[in-house]
Amino acid sequence: MACFFRRRIAAKLGRTLQHSEEVFIPAVTAVPVMKKQQTADFKLSVSTLRVNGILPSSGDFQLQTDNLASQLKQDSVVEEISAGRGVINFKVNRKFLAQKLLEPFGKGEDDKFGLNSELFLSLKRGTTLVEYSSPNIAKKFHAGHLRSTVIGNFIANLKQSLGNNVIRINYLGDWGMQFGLLGAGFGQFGCVEKLKQNPLQHLFEVYVQVNKEAEHSEDIKQAAREFFRQLEQHESQAVSLWKQFREITVSEYQRVYQRLGVHFDVYSGESFHQDQTQEVLQQLQSRGLLKTSEKGTGVVDLSLDGDMSNVCTVLRSDGTTLYITRDIAAAINRKEMYDFDEMIYVTDKSQENHFSQLFQILRSMGHSWAQRCRHVSFGLVQGMKTRTGEVVFLEDVLDEARARMLHNMSQSSTTKEMDNPEDTAEKVGISALIIQDFKGPLQSDYKFDWDRMLQAQGDTGVFLQYTHARLCSLIQRNEGVEAATFDPSLLHEQTSVTILQHLLRYDEVLYQSAQDLQPKHLVNFLLKLCHLIASAHRELPVKGSPQDVAQARLRLFSGARSVLANGMRILGIAPVAKM
Repeated sequence: MACFFRRRIAAKLGRTLQHSEEVFIPAVTAVPVMKKQQTADFKLSVSTLRVNGILPSSGDFQLQTDNLASQLKQDSVVEEISAGRGVINFKVNRKFLAQKLLEPFGKGEDDKFGLNSELFLSLKRGTTLVEYSSPNIAKKFHAGHLRSTVIGNFIANLKQSLGNNVIRINYLGDWGMQFGLLGAGFGQFGCVEKLKQNPLQHLFEVYVQVNKEAEHSEDIKQAAREFFRQLEQHESQAVSLWKQFREITVSEYQRVYQRLGVHFDVYSGESFHQDQTQEVLQQLQSRGLLKTSEKGTGVVDLSLDGDMSNVCTVLRSDGTTLYITRDIAAAINRKEMYDFDEMIYVTDKSQENHFSQLFQILRSMGHSWAQRCRHVSFGLVQGMKTRTGEVVFLEDVLDEARARMLHNMSQSSTTKEMDNPEDTAEKVGISALIIQDFKGPLQSDYKFDWDRMLQAQGDTGVFLQYTHARLCSLIQRNEGVEAATFDPSLLHEQTSVTILQHLLRYDEVLYQSAQDLQPKHLVNFLLKLCHLIASAHRELPVKGSPQDVAQARLRLFSGARSVLANGMRILGIAPVAKM
């Protein structure tokens, strides 16, 4: 494991510089591998020591680097120590490198690789709430909710793998004036029979129709306001219809989530907190935070000078509440229920101002825990279309990804015979969607591209799955070859060493992802691993090699497969064993 070597190097630095070895551990980092080029295994940036006050911040920088490198002594584990430009490079014994890194895979500890690193000791662990996906009820699952769903799932998986108690919340848009419109619309255009046959499609059609009518009909708008008022007053007929809409929607959504491999611990919604909004308004009032605007709305003044130049509306003039009022109530309720250590909201970047106001209001109300609330925002997907034209619904995208992948698999000469090709095509298609989404910074918009996304050889989810399936096939074909005896000294070729050096970075990549909650670090690590494995398939044959060499190479391939599979699962991808 990387931590064994990192600690060994940190101990040397601690003895030489008369400091605790703990301060050096985060400063010693694995060196990214270069194609066809030998590199050191670890490096230490001397500027980090200067910034931390361990070395004087004045004086010749390179001279400090050279002096420190000359004071550090080699040993049987750290074989070479050399000074570069502002860095000290460390090369470890090749036999130890293979032995320590591949040790866990011979003990059945594949799932724990990299997760017990001392790097994670600085991360706060505890209860993490992640709110993601959060579609609106009574509507089919729009493709626009895909990003929140897969990004939130990644964050929840990552936090859980690092030892947090994670609560996954789906906060449904199940309240608000749109239900007034839908309720009024269903009274006019709804059909109970159609609702039974194709529930969400029928509700969608009703919603489109009533919206069109409302544009030029004051009666429809008034009927919508009246229906929503009845809902807020808990009148039985309105509540009964609303409950029916909600149950239909959740049932349909769960089917889509199952396809994506996503689950939630809690299905919540704005409606759950409607009654608590009155208490929120009372608290705002008692703290002198609730003001009345000229229009008669209830507002909170967020301006620095208290001049009402930046206000947030929390109450309409007719006395009904808004989305943010319910969000305030939801946050307070969750703190009481779960006593979370952090809460993460995953929505698109258009809501950045909303969450900035939410956190500011919570702090103004005296809730210091609002400092531990975080909004992870993301950009838009441009040009997401199916063959039939503009996409509206996520299921259309999933169906098309599966169909295109099935076609590609049927055309490929390397495709293996499998029991359920549709299931494999579904998993690989979803992998392709996720990797296309995760390759760049989350805040960036990106162009959706079917052809590029489904390439088998590019940096795609298909390539990850193909590499994993190929490794599974290799291991299965050589079942029984990889015995308990494993000679690490046989993994001396540069191709083997490069894979081992790359695996040294796994805990650092997870640490970086935990810091900024960006999946791109892990995606790029896994894609690089797949390229290195592709080279190893050509240059490190198992078949035809002496048994001890075959055993050593299989251990390397087996370890690489485990890390690839573990990383894919954190990203929310189900690895396939055959394709």
